[in-house]
Amino acid sequence: MGMVDLLIGVLSDRSQRFIYGPFAPGLAVSSQLFVVSHDGKLLFSGGHWDNSIRVTSLTRIRLIGQHIRHMDVVTCLATDFCGIHLISGSRDTTCMIWQILVQGGVAVGLSPKPLQVLYGHTDEVSSVHISTELDVAISGSRDGTVIVHSIRRGQCMRTLRPPCESSLPMAVHNLAMSWDGHIVVHTSIEGKSSLKDKNALHLYSVNGKHLSSASLKEQVSDLCIAGEHVLLGSRQGFLSFRDLYSLTLSTSPIDMRVPVHCVSVTKEHSHALVGLEDGKLIIVGIGRPAEMRPGQITRKLWGSRRLTQISSGETEYNTQHPK
Repeated sequence: MGMVDLLIGVLSDRSQRFIYGPFAPGLAVSSQLFVVSHDGKLLFSGGHWDNSIRVTSLTRIRLIGQHIRHMDVVTCLATDFCGIHLISGSRDTTCMIWQILVQGGVAVGLSPKPLQVLYGHTDEVSSVHISTELDVAISGSRDGTVIVHSIRRGQCMRTLRPPCESSLPMAVHNLAMSWDGHIVVHTSIEGKSSLKDKNALHLYSVNGKHLSSASLKEQVSDLCIAGEHVLLGSRQGFLSFRDLYSLTLSTSPIDMRVPVHCVSVTKEHSHALVGLEDGKLIIVGIGRPAEMRPGQITRKLWGSRRLTQISSGETEYNTQHPK
C-alpha cells in the first residue's frame, strides 16, 4: 500500500461543538447512534431515554425535531447514499424507514411518520444499512440473523444466518453493503471471550448466497466498504484493509495505538476517517480522488496512504517515513 505520511493539526476550542444526551441508562454510546445529513446541516441521533430520534441543527446547535415511534431505545441509524432515506433500528426488534425532508436542496428535517415499519427479528437490532438505489434495507440483530427488506414494499426478501460452529449464542454487531450489493457481516459469539474464532466476517452476494468467511483475532468496533476493500477498526487499536471478495488482508494493519471507535470513507473513496477513543480524528489517505462519471464504481485503492491528526489528544505518532 506504500509509505505512510503523518501530518498533525489541532482544532481550536472555538471550532468544537458539543451535543449532549440525555441517553438511555446503560446504553453504550457509539457511532451507530449518529448520522449527519449529506449537506452537513443536520444531525440525527438515537439512544435517547425517551426512545426518540432527535434532529439537531448543526449550524444553530439547536434541537429542531423529536420523533417518537419506536417502543424502546433506538440503537442504530443509517442513511442511504443519496440522502433520501434514514433507517432506524431499536431494542423493540423493529426497524423503521424515514424520509429526510429537503427544501431547496437543503435537509430541513425528518418525516413525522415512518414510511415503513420492518419486522422479523427476535432480539435487539444492532446494525442497519439502506440502499435506495438497490431498493434494500438490511438489519442485523443480537439474535444472530441479518434480514433484507424491500424499501418500497416493506417486505422481507430473505433472512441470512451466518455460519457458526459454536453452540453459544451469536450476535451480529456490524454490517455494510457495497455498490453492487455484496453484504459484509461482522458476528461475535456471546459469552466466553477465550474462544479462538469468537469474531468473524462473512460475505454474501446480492442474492443472499454465502460466499466466504474469515475468523478475526480482534474485536471489530466498526467497518465500512470502499470500492473493493473492507475497512475495519478494532478495539485493539488497529485499522485493517481487507479484500472485499476474499476477506483476506490487503496490507498490514495500521496501529492507531488506542481503540478505534468508528471508521468512515469519503464519497470519492480517497480518505478514511478514523475516530479514536482518546477523541482524535485521524484522516488516512487511501487514494487519489477517482475521476468518475455519475454512477461509476470506484475499483481501486491507490498506492499511497497519509495519516492526518486533526483533533487534540495525547496519542503520539512517528512522523518519519518508514525505511
